[in-house]
Amino acid sequence: MASDTLNKKPVRWHIAIFLAPAVLVYTAIMILPLFSTLQLSLFTTVDQKLVFAGLDNFRTLFGDERWADSFWNAFGNNSWFFLVHMVVQNPIGVLLAALLSSPRLRMNAFYRTSIFIPTILSFVIVGFAWKLILSPIWGIAPSMLDFIGLKSLFAPWLGRDEYALTTLALVSGWQFIGIPMMLIYAALLSIPDEILEAAECDGITGFSQFWKIKLPLILPAIGIISILTFVGNFNAFDLIYTAQGALAGPDYSTDILGTFLYRTFFGFQLQLGDPNMGSAIASAMFLIILVGVSIYLFGIQTRLRRYQF
Repeated sequence: MASDTLNKKPVRWHIAIFLAPAVLVYTAIMILPLFSTLQLSLFTTVDQKLVFAGLDNFRTLFGDERWADSFWNAFGNNSWFFLVHMVVQNPIGVLLAALLSSPRLRMNAFYRTSIFIPTILSFVIVGFAWKLILSPIWGIAPSMLDFIGLKSLFAPWLGRDEYALTTLALVSGWQFIGIPMMLIYAALLSIPDEILEAAECDGITGFSQFWKIKLPLILPAIGIISILTFVGNFNAFDLIYTAQGALAGPDYSTDILGTFLYRTFFGFQLQLGDPNMGSAIASAMFLIILVGVSIYLFGIQTRLRRYQF
């Protein structure tokens, strides 16, 4: 009996005590609202009373022509918004991280700070600032292009259907390029010196060393950045709302799932708010993000592990 008492491991109550505040806060502001939204999407309002409707709201969202057109337009715009970030923001972030990690570069701390500063700015500040910069009336973009002899290239990019969404995606990429840069920078610094020294002994230096040695080793970090970009872009709302308003003009060309959800849930101008349909849109957004994250975790991340050192 005495030996069993000595061998018995003590219960680590301090772990639960330290985790409890964070778990309670996360549950209160994330888990409970999520389940409440999912529950609300299964009901409809009849004579100011909630009536269980099952999947009728989702049938309306995907089957009714008016709702389906708006949803798929927002989904397509959101997908393009994400694709621009993946093609422009993340590769440039990797390139900047590679340049800043060079031991020959001076004042790299200053460059890192300067590039990262837009990330900590408010969406409202960034949206209004770029709206002013790109304005054809009082913006500085026309005069700057005129100064370098390229004024003919200027167009009211935020006022044209074919340019507005891409322009805002590039603005968003400019704001958040510091995140992939810093994450990749940290991953590059964590590569053991022995590996790089062995590569130099084999004559692999410069760009060839980055392409053949460093890039495969930081693939897990690039994967994490990609999934964070996916989640962040499909939850986007602030920049579009600040720059283009709730109607996401012109002609809904910048309408994404976040602005579509906002108009549906809260209403806007002559459109009355419908919390039940809004919850159905929010649930669809959650499922889209869940599917994307699951594909990454179970289909991509497991293959990237073999590159870890």
